[in-house]
Amino acid sequence: MGEDVRPWAIRGCGGRRGKGWWAEKQTAGEGTVGAMAVAEVLGPGEWLGAEIRDSDAWRVRLDDRQRQEVLSAVRAAQPAPGEIARESFPLPTLGPVLRRVREELVDGRGFVLIQGVPTDGMSERQCEIAALGLAGHVGGIVPQGPDSAPLMHVRDTGADPARGQTRSYEHSGRLGYHSDPTDIVGLLCVRPAKSGGLSSIVSSVAVHNELVRTRPALAGLLYQPWWHDRRTGDGPDSFSTKPICTPRAGGGVSMTYGPDYLRSALRGAHVPPFTDAQQEVMDLLDQLTNDPRFALTMDLREGDMQFLNNHVVLHGRTAYEDHSEPGRRRHLLRLWLTTGPAR
Repeated sequence: MGEDVRPWAIRGCGGRRGKGWWAEKQTAGEGTVGAMAVAEVLGPGEWLGAEIRDSDAWRVRLDDRQRQEVLSAVRAAQPAPGEIARESFPLPTLGPVLRRVREELVDGRGFVLIQGVPTDGMSERQCEIAALGLAGHVGGIVPQGPDSAPLMHVRDTGADPARGQTRSYEHSGRLGYHSDPTDIVGLLCVRPAKSGGLSSIVSSVAVHNELVRTRPALAGLLYQPWWHDRRTGDGPDSFSTKPICTPRAGGGVSMTYGPDYLRSALRGAHVPPFTDAQQEVMDLLDQLTNDPRFALTMDLREGDMQFLNNHVVLHGRTAYEDHSEPGRRRHLLRLWLTTGPAR
């Protein structure tokens, strides 16, 4: 969220057309955007953490044969990690499973947790190859950062989160709920923290619908322009406006949200302060995303690989305490994916 990559629209789990997803109104009023009324969205992308917390439906546990396939593909991979492709990372039995993972991400709940990736004993480069090889069966790799890296190493670099331009993956502080700016984000856990660092997700469709049901007058503001901070510097190019929610072709909603990047946009000299209504919307979104009824928390362990659809899932992280030894510190690999052609 906030990083300078534009999302690409995908079909599926943002929901289907509900009871007049966009309903024509003769006069603008409560819960309207211009002459259009904001309505609830139906579909499998709407779920509550409290209802699926104890389910195994969103977990994929690799068996011994699938783990061996990953190890064999990693050993056989000769190119640099940035050149790993699905064709050069054969997974005879796991490949079809990963295709079903993609279907669940696009047309289902919008998230999957894969458990048992055999990272134990792998070098850092081998972990990179494993992450890229697995992700390549789910979507096209999207380069990240100023160097267009195929993946990003998520670890505490000692950066101060209070600084406006600090990236969220560079510190150990709490991360508010947000979405990354691509179709899919994948995280492979190489090592967990000493304590904390829990991943928490919510259905942005469920949050959207709750706001429509309970505060329709404010729900329309989600579709109006908001200032966002790209954190690319102090000049005007670092700031841009876009809605938090946008309708998706064929029905559904895509939410682009990150309170830290909305608040840090206020550092721009030309960016106005939040209106009272905008502040109320943000307070409500923070309240809903942190509600245990909506949230699903995952304690990512070594070998866990989480995939999230950024259009319909928001994710956050608790603060964490790390080990003192560098070789034991929390380390995740982040991948950005598109479900369309790779860019």
